[in-house]
Amino acid sequence: MSLAFRRIALIGKLRSAEIEKSLREIRALLEKRGCEVVPEGATRADLAIVIGGDGTMLAAARELVRHRVPLVGINQGRVGFMTDIGHDDMQSGVGAILDGKYAIEERALLDAEIVRERKTLLRTIALNEAVIGKGSQGRLIEFDLSIDGEFVYTLRADGMIVATPTGSTAYALSAQGPILHPAVSALTLVPLNPHTLSARPVSVSDRAAIEILLVRALDARAHFDGLALADMAEGDRLLLKRSADVARFVHPPGYRYFATLREKLRWSEALEKREKGGRAGE
Repeated sequence: MSLAFRRIALIGKLRSAEIEKSLREIRALLEKRGCEVVPEGATRADLAIVIGGDGTMLAAARELVRHRVPLVGINQGRVGFMTDIGHDDMQSGVGAILDGKYAIEERALLDAEIVRERKTLLRTIALNEAVIGKGSQGRLIEFDLSIDGEFVYTLRADGMIVATPTGSTAYALSAQGPILHPAVSALTLVPLNPHTLSARPVSVSDRAAIEILLVRALDARAHFDGLALADMAEGDRLLLKRSADVARFVHPPGYRYFATLREKLRWSEALEKREKGGRAGE
């Protein structure tokens, strides 16, 4: 057994009988292998096994990142970009990791700060994305975007997404943003329904300092990974930069990033169906 993973935290929302059953099965496997199963939220664990979907994985990563606890996900959600062990493979996948057959990948995060009249209203982190957007009024907001102190533009829109490579396959993807490979040191800025056709997604270095100044808004909000939320007013500034912390994901043998994209986004699915149909008709 890998000496690195003796104390293991099990994390899963007890919202279904299926997840409860999976938690029991994994606990039994870990105890059989001589691991100490520690309570959810234990910050001194050697590894956290997360059972659920990307939302559960995201919440666990945000909680444990500052404690440098690596995570592995077992997918029992919907898409599952971050939970790369399938339910049917959880025994073999976790067993291989305990045998020392794994790779650790570090993922970048954002440090976020909201400033009002030189006072900090909120500090938080984001693994997926930081979003500033219209609130319950449903009216366009207007904001200035600056990068490394250089003014870029003033934009009227529903808002703006600033996404990490991990978040490029989340909200930013649904807003027509680009997919960034996790090894690319970049952030992507994706306008939400801009009031001009010329405002397009832009990728910048993840070493850039990004500032969004709210110019006009009856109602505006910022949220981070959909978990931290703050109301914003005219004159507020959202400051974003790459965090010094990283999320650490543990991948089982056979993990491949583009294979995950191909499966989750169903790339080549129509072609494969046509080929199978053609062979069946031969």
